[in-house]
Amino acid sequence: MSYLNKWLKQTHTTIFSSYAIMASFSTYVCMYAFRKPFTVATYDGMAWAGMDYKILLITAQVIGYMLSKFIGIKVVSELPPYRRASGILLLIGLAGLALLGFALTPPPYQLIFLFINGLPLGMVWGLVFGYLEGRQTTELLGAGLSASFIVASGWVKTVGKWLLLSGIQTHWMPLLTGLIFTIPLVISVYLLHQLPPPSLEDEQQRTRRAPMNREQRWQLLRALAPGLTLLIFAYVLLTAFRDFRDNFMAELWQSLGYGSNALLFTATEVPVAVAVLAVMSILMLIKNNHRALLLYHLLIGLGFILIGFSLWGLEYSHLPPPLGMTMVGLGVYLAYVPFNSILFDRLIATFRYVGTAGFLIYVADACGYLGSVGVLFYKNVGQSDLSWFNYFVQSGYIISGLGILLISGGGFYFFRQSTSSLAEKKRLV
Repeated sequence: MSYLNKWLKQTHTTIFSSYAIMASFSTYVCMYAFRKPFTVATYDGMAWAGMDYKILLITAQVIGYMLSKFIGIKVVSELPPYRRASGILLLIGLAGLALLGFALTPPPYQLIFLFINGLPLGMVWGLVFGYLEGRQTTELLGAGLSASFIVASGWVKTVGKWLLLSGIQTHWMPLLTGLIFTIPLVISVYLLHQLPPPSLEDEQQRTRRAPMNREQRWQLLRALAPGLTLLIFAYVLLTAFRDFRDNFMAELWQSLGYGSNALLFTATEVPVAVAVLAVMSILMLIKNNHRALLLYHLLIGLGFILIGFSLWGLEYSHLPPPLGMTMVGLGVYLAYVPFNSILFDRLIATFRYVGTAGFLIYVADACGYLGSVGVLFYKNVGQSDLSWFNYFVQSGYIISGLGILLISGGGFYFFRQSTSSLAEKKRLV
């Protein structure tokens, strides 16, 4: 046990939370430097087998990332805590080697290396979140971690765009961006690994967190299958839309007349991260897990509504593009962040299951990236003549409407289930 670990056990909650957010946030930002920079290039005029080359590159990585989520259902839920740090570094190191292959290989063989790049990276989130879940402050910690993928994509794209504008070749830019973040990554993972496990008081409030075997995983899924199905379908829609916005931000800004401004990739995401962090921090104050679970459903529903409203404002020029894109991002992440940080943590705490929220996060994520792949292929095959912006708006309307219906159904189911559970406990007492 290190001196830092001992100090964190004794320090004030505010200092502990600040430390945990800083360590997890910086770790995940550094991971993004190995995942997203290649998307800042537009690959104009490039195609293979009659398909847009950038769509093929993104699809190859997303398929690898999606398979990683399926693998992560087992790995993340079973991996002992003491192996998390080495696991994070190993996974990101493998992704970096794949980017070297991407740099050295001509098209279309680069697709193989982006697939390999995505394959390990999908498990990093679960390993990082494993350090944070099951605590009384998990809302705040999860929001801080989630803020990383809101702003990280913009930050690393800004770095990637700067490298391109500096004359770095497109196929070398992703690897060089990753190398810039390598030393901060190692330091961040070390600091993250010093976090002590949840205290006894945490376990009393949020239930004990422990690795789950196959039977325990199936038992949880069977017990809450109807509600989880509705949530996962909502998340599939949300992931597909969020991923499309993230991967094709360069094309969207180009179509809106802002293609040469590299700072916009970051400037529109930072306010979103701050707003989401503030909302999640307030919800941390709610100690009652039953009530908090329902409020998170309402928050996700609000996110879906804001997506539709903001797209309407953009389409009909009621909102200037920077403000409109920021509001769309706010709607996306108000709905998306709870799924990735605290919704399932509160769900496990509400129904008193001993296990890991990471397991449910990875079930949802694995299904979510299937939807992301489907959206990419549909754009290339079914809507190839539609502009990036029009496809973005039309798909967003559909996702907003369906998402509201699905999350409403999920909220009603879990309200009934948790109310019945509370009534049963009172009867037994």
